[in-house]
Parts: sequence; C-alpha cells; structure tokens
Amino acid sequence: MASEKEVLLITGSSGLIGSAAAQRFAASYRVIGLDQEHPKDASPLAEYIYIDMTSDDSVQHALFDVRDRHGDRIASVIHLAAYYDFSGEPSPKYEQVTVRGTERLLCGLQNFQVEQFVFSSSMLVYAPCQPGQRIDEDWPLEPKWDYPKSKVKTEERIRAEHGNIPYVLLRIAGVYDDQCRSIPIAHQIQRLYEHRLTATVFPGDLSHGQAFLHVDDLVEALWQVVARRASLPTELVLLIGEPETLSYDDLQREIYRLLYGKGWVTREIPKPLAKAGVWLENAIPGEEPFIKPSMVDIADDHYALDITRARNLLGWEPRHSLRETLPKMIAFLKSDPAGFYKANKLGSPPQRQEAPGAGDSSPPPTRTG
Repeated sequence: MASEKEVLLITGSSGLIGSAAAQRFAASYRVIGLDQEHPKDASPLAEYIYIDMTSDDSVQHALFDVRDRHGDRIASVIHLAAYYDFSGEPSPKYEQVTVRGTERLLCGLQNFQVEQFVFSSSMLVYAPCQPGQRIDEDWPLEPKWDYPKSKVKTEERIRAEHGNIPYVLLRIAGVYDDQCRSIPIAHQIQRLYEHRLTATVFPGDLSHGQAFLHVDDLVEALWQVVARRASLPTELVLLIGEPETLSYDDLQREIYRLLYGKGWVTREIPKPLAKAGVWLENAIPGEEPFIKPSMVDIADDHYALDITRARNLLGWEPRHSLRETLPKMIAFLKSDPAGFYKANKLGSPPQRQEAPGAGDSSPPPTRTG
C-alpha cells in the first residue's frame, strides 16, 4: 500500500552519513534504508531492506520489495553505498560495489517514477590546488588512486545510464562528527596523543591541507537538494565542504595544544626518506601501521573549495567548522579514551598520556607505529 508520505531511498543507510540522513528525513518522508546491515541508531520512523550491491538478484529483490510496499513513485534516491579502503590499495570491490552496484541500481530504478538520484562522490576526483587557489565544480579532474577513480567512473555511468531520472553528483569533502569518526583525523590525533615517532614528521609541504565537512552540515545539504529537487537543473554537480581548509601544521599544533596545552613542531622530510621509513615500519611484525607507502605521494595534496554554487542553488552554508569541533573531539578522547578509540576503530588506548618535555618542541616518542 502506498504511503501518504513521499518515498525516499537511502543506500548505505547503516553508515555514518546514511544513519544521520535517515534520522533527518524520517519525520517528513517515508524513508527506506537499503544496506547489508541494520543501522545501530535506527530511526523508529524509517524501515530497512537488505541489499547486496554486488548481486543483480539482491538489487532486483530489494527494489521489488520497495514497489510492493510503497508503489513506483520515489521522491529521491540518496545513493551512499560504495566501497572505500583508506590504504589506497587496489581492490576489485571498487568495480563490483561502487561502479557496477550503481549500474544495477539505476537499471532497476528505470521501472519507477524517480524524481531525483543523488550520488555521493568525492572532492578527491579533482586535481589538487595550491594554497590561495580554490577548487570549483569546473576544476580539472585528476583522481590519483582507486577510490576517487571509482567515483569518476561511476559518475560517467550515471551520465550515460540515468535515462529520464534527474541526477545530482555531490562531490563531498572529508566527513567528520563531534566524536571525530574521520579516518585521517583520528589517526593524526592518535599519533600525537601517543607521542608516536610518525607524529614528528610530515612528507611534504606543511602549509597544505584538505577540506572537511561536519556530517550534520552534509545532511542539511542533502535535505536542501531533496527539498529543492523540482527547481534544480536535471544534471547537476555540486561541491560540498567547509570554506576553511586548515593546513596539516595548523591541525598538528591545535590538536597538541588541546591535548597537552603546549606547542608543537612538525618537521618536513623528503618523500623518498618517508617512503623508506614507512616501508620499514610495515615490514616489522606486530601492529599493522596505518600509514602505507602509497599515501606518501599524496600526503600534501591541497584541497580548498569554492562552494559558491551550493550557496546559490541550495541556500546552504556550513554551520560547523573543523577548527571549532576539534575541542569536542579532544574532550571526548580525554574523558573516555576507550570510547574514542572504539568509535574511531583505533584498537585499545594506552595508559593515560602525559606530555613529555616542555615548550614548543617535539617530544620524544614513547611508542612507534
């Protein structure tokens, strides 16, 4: 039986973004979450259907369930499901899940009356810029590893196969929340918290950095994209991120100040030397290091965003900033180290950390890795 509320599908609904989006939309839309896992923080106003994006039968069955329960009219499909591996290592799952999974979904949606298809892409599809420059939607594309390459390939498939379904390609900055839950930021905090040797050096230009975005601001952008779907262009690319990009050095200093109330110095080292150190660290038995050799070449790629188009078309502006949220992350870590490590999948925290040394200098490491 069709619902009085408009139907909205969210793939990848158990993830950080998907679960937050389901909570936001559930009061106003009939939200159907499609994922392999039921979200831990499920909204009582949303429902969930199992889907395996790598299986033709599973995608067809999930969409059959949607049609059977709610008819063939869908206000919007927010497609978040994708494969992601921060190590940068190649994987066939990028093709199976992100590219082919999107093809399967779009193919099945041709049998519905879909008012909008929203794809979560990444700012990493672009070539990096230099400090003082800002990337807009027309900036040259230059994906450097398999994750952004899979996004570019999927965007091409959407353009070719969307049929009569209007689409929005959201090229999103790195996402975080008040507990952190950003892979690179969490590991950066961990290295400084534990006084690791890798916290004292950086393979590149310390003045470079990457744009980020609070998950609540991303969900608000999604809300505006859906709410304004009738007035948006039928084929649209939007950059979504915070206008301020903190440099790696700024982040290092601010995190350490919040942790220990002291200054910090990070030293630049040549990339060949960094690669040799990372290779050696990965070769030593024990805990698997986070930093991989493939990360060194792109460590100082700079991403600062021009979000004028999102401002103009959506009336959207980020209400949070990474700079203002860092104190909340560090407060969480200090009050509940085990909870912070669990939320950010960092293993077990060490015993209570104290800042060695004094002044604006790098402390000696107490743990490597």
